[in-house]
Amino acid sequence: MNQLEAIKKYTTIVADTGDIQSIQSYQPQDATTNPSLIFQASQQDEYQEIVARAVKDSQGIQSGNLLENVLDELSVSFGAEILKLIPGRVSTEVDARLSFDTEASYEKALKIIQMYSNRGISKDRILIKLASTWEGIEACRLLEKEGIHCNMTLLFDISQAIACAEVDATLISPFVGRILDWYKVSEGKDSYLPNEDPGVISVTNIFNYFKKYDYKTVVMGASFRNKDEILQLAGCDLLTIAPKLLQELKDCEESVEHKLNSVKSKALPIDRIPMDEKSFRWMMNQNAMATEKLAEGIRKFTVDLEKLERFIKEKYL
Repeated sequence: MNQLEAIKKYTTIVADTGDIQSIQSYQPQDATTNPSLIFQASQQDEYQEIVARAVKDSQGIQSGNLLENVLDELSVSFGAEILKLIPGRVSTEVDARLSFDTEASYEKALKIIQMYSNRGISKDRILIKLASTWEGIEACRLLEKEGIHCNMTLLFDISQAIACAEVDATLISPFVGRILDWYKVSEGKDSYLPNEDPGVISVTNIFNYFKKYDYKTVVMGASFRNKDEILQLAGCDLLTIAPKLLQELKDCEESVEHKLNSVKSKALPIDRIPMDEKSFRWMMNQNAMATEKLAEGIRKFTVDLEKLERFIKEKYL
């Protein structure tokens, strides 16, 4: 049994890619995309038909900005193609430029769900990805009340995790590798032992807190830099993994240890943390890593959205 097969005994594996061929190869339960992955996939020759069709279909939409409609069509088109290959759900991201606008994020999510519905795809197969800002979390609260499932992304601090759980987010995606990146620069270290990796520790703490207090929100570790980070989180509810690391797991037959265990979490002495907007903003302020990486993540997704817009304008409009 290879490590990918072994880890699937403890954890649901999600493909972190917009590359449809990779999804065919690794057969994950779910898949997740983001603006960066959609931009990368849109550059590949084999997906130009999807891009061209999204542009054409957008021209028939009467309301809204044409370029904005093209981006939405493109995200949904890739998601619809991915859903043909997986038994579970696909995550589709709300425009990162709406990260501090609750109402606009909510309306964009409703539009995305309707676009999937127009293709005959149930909302139960979609996860709406929102940045874990306070405004994004408030949009999540509104959407979950309407039965629209949310995947809260760009999550770096337990305050974000708890706030998401308090509004019944379906799942959260704490970013393991980006936390590691920050600490390597901040502490001037080239590497950490697998069990001392700051990203691994952060996700482990969040997982244990959620299981201790019976939150229904599930944890999906994301943004991995190496295979060891993945193995340290075996037992996490879900892990979303890029194709390169999926292949490394597939190529290795060393044993996999069950690291995270909800039964063990119950017995841990973990204090409850009250959470409201003031507490959230204060805890984020006190965590330089989380504050910086959240802002950086929004900026980077925005850069790739703008690259995608330029690509579409230059080639198709």
